[in-house]
Amino acid sequence: MAQRKRGPFVSVQLMSRWRNIVGLNVGMGEFLHKYPHVFELFVHPLRRNLCCKITQRMRDLIDEEGKIVKEYEPELLQKVKKLLMMSKNGTLHVHALRLIRRELGLPEDFRDSILRTHSKDFRLVDLEIVELVDRNESLAKAEVEKWREKEYVDKWLSEFETSYAFPINFPTGFKIEGGYREKLKNWQRLPYLKPYESKEVLRVRTCGGIERFEKRAVGIIHELLSLTVEKMLEVDRLAHFRKDFAIEVNVRELLLKHPGIFYICTKGSTQTVFLREAYSKGCLALPNPIYVVRRKMLDLILLGHRNTRSLEDLEEIKEERNGSVFRTNVGVRRDGDWIVPILDSYDQNAFGSLGDINDSKQPFDGCESGRN
Repeated sequence: MAQRKRGPFVSVQLMSRWRNIVGLNVGMGEFLHKYPHVFELFVHPLRRNLCCKITQRMRDLIDEEGKIVKEYEPELLQKVKKLLMMSKNGTLHVHALRLIRRELGLPEDFRDSILRTHSKDFRLVDLEIVELVDRNESLAKAEVEKWREKEYVDKWLSEFETSYAFPINFPTGFKIEGGYREKLKNWQRLPYLKPYESKEVLRVRTCGGIERFEKRAVGIIHELLSLTVEKMLEVDRLAHFRKDFAIEVNVRELLLKHPGIFYICTKGSTQTVFLREAYSKGCLALPNPIYVVRRKMLDLILLGHRNTRSLEDLEEIKEERNGSVFRTNVGVRRDGDWIVPILDSYDQNAFGSLGDINDSKQPFDGCESGRN
C-alpha cells in the first residue's frame, strides 16, 4: 500500500487480488474489518468505491521504526559483518540476507544503503554475492560468550565446565530419560569449532567428529538467532545459510535434538525457531528499540474491535507498563458511522501470544518442542 504512486490508499477490489500474495485464507474485506486500528476504510469522494488506507496511528509507528533503523545503522553494519565472518569463505548470498532482512532489522534498500555505500567493508562480487573486505577481530566474539563469562565469575565454575557450554532451559513436563543428564553434561563439555574461529576442516569420522560438527552448527544457529531483532527465525530460511556457513545438516532435526536451547513453534505451514534464553514471560528479556516499536504495532492488532465506536474522536491514549488506558468522547450516533460490536476480552487462542518460555510454559497452541 505504501508503494502506490497514486496515493496512500488502495481500492478494496484491487486488494482482493493480493490474497494469494500475502497468504490470506479469508476474504480481503473480512480481513480488513478485523483490524480497524490498522486499516481505515472509506468511500472515495469521486469514484465512490470502497478504499482502504493505513490509520494514522499505525503510520506513525511505521515511520518511527524507519527512523530507528536509520539511527542504528552502525549496529546493523556490524551485524552484516559478523554474518560474513561466520561464513566459510567470507561471502554470503544477497538473496539469503534479503529473506531475513526484517528479522535482522535491515532497511528495505539495504543492498544500496549498506552494502554499496560501505564499499570499504563490503564488495559485491556479482549481483547476488557480497564479500567481506577485511575482518574485524574485535567483532569475533559470540553472544553466548557473555553468558559463559558470567557463569564462570558468578558461579565459580571451572573453564572446563563453561568454555563450551550453552544455557539450558527445559519446558514444563519435559521427560528426562535415564542417562540423559550425563549425556548432556558431556555434551556441554565437548570442545567445538566456534562460529568466528578459522574454518579448518573437521573430520567427521574422527573421535567425536559427528558430535563436534553438530555442536558447531548449534553454535552458529545460536549466534544467528542472537543477531536478530526478536531472537527468532523461520526454520525454512535458516536452510539458505547451510552452504555458506558449512552446516549442511538437517536443521529441523538438529533444533529438535536441543529443546533446552531452541523452541520450535508451528503455525499452519510455518515453523519458527525461538532462542529460549532470550525470552521471559512472553517478551524479550532485553528488548531493543526496534522490538519495542513492533510490540506497539502488535498491540494495535490485538485491540481488534475494541474502542472502535469513535476512533475519530480519540483524545487521549495513556500507555502503562502493564496495559493501556483509552479515553474517548463518545458522541451521538451520526449517519455513516460504523457500528461494530465491542468484544469483552481478547481471543488469545486466535492471536497465539508468546507465553513464558523461560518459565517453561508452552508459548503457542499447536507448537512442538523437543521430545513432545
